[in-house]
Amino acid sequence: MRHSVEHHQAYRGRLAPSPTGYLHAGHAFTFWRAQERCQARQGTLFLRIEDLDRDRCRPEFREALSGDLHWFGLRWAEAPIQQSDRHSLYLEAWKKLRERGLIYPCDCSRRDVLSAAGAPHFDDEEPIYPGTCRPFSLTISDSPDPVGRNWRFRVPADEGIAFLDLCAGPQRAMAGRDFGDFLIWRKDNVPAYQLAVVVDDAEQRITEVVRGADLLGSTFRQLLLYRALDLPAPEFCHVPLVRDSLGKRLAKRHDALSLRALRAQGVTPEEIRKRFAPMWEPPLCGENPQPGI
Repeated sequence: MRHSVEHHQAYRGRLAPSPTGYLHAGHAFTFWRAQERCQARQGTLFLRIEDLDRDRCRPEFREALSGDLHWFGLRWAEAPIQQSDRHSLYLEAWKKLRERGLIYPCDCSRRDVLSAAGAPHFDDEEPIYPGTCRPFSLTISDSPDPVGRNWRFRVPADEGIAFLDLCAGPQRAMAGRDFGDFLIWRKDNVPAYQLAVVVDDAEQRITEVVRGADLLGSTFRQLLLYRALDLPAPEFCHVPLVRDSLGKRLAKRHDALSLRALRAQGVTPEEIRKRFAPMWEPPLCGENPQPGI
């Protein structure tokens, strides 16, 4: 499977923060690159708030999000959308996958998967599922809804998936070896990230996804979902991550480097960009991508 889609429609990009903490300089730089690429193509940028994680998303983080982005100089068209308002769209996609026999219920916990013998990780992401609950053949479940069960997407064994990342260069992975059957719905009746982001990007007609390099491995899974749902896939540009003085990537626990804390200290957006630019070292995205996986 090779991903090679040409987009002839107008450029449409997106910012997709999650209100699980205050946004930090790493988020800001990734979003800034997304805005730069959108402006260079005279496109339209949209804001989507990815707030499906009920346990970690908090009102104060959601309220701070738009203000922090505006302060940093980011602008978008239309009112932002929230994933928590789009359950019916995700459920429709779940039903389509179920009717095609491409997903199955799974009673394994994350701990079960982690403790399975030889369960490796692909790019420090979701561990490879050992296939404990996987049916031997394509089976259409009679479940009318996904409630109360985890649901996994059946990954085609030993299928090569390749795409050209416009920042990181050619990428390739082997389904079933580099990653396994992955969650698309959780038993608490919440769609998983992989399904939600595919449905949203397709519904918003996003032509290019600009995001951090830590999500590069997710793209292979998402490309399988685009195909399974008969949806056009966007192009991808995974940018380098901002790192701290020890070389570790920034996380939301780095409160001192949150946009909110830096702003309170009197630091300007221009000073933030100047301060962290040497750590970021962005490539010539789309012009000279470097070889990847």
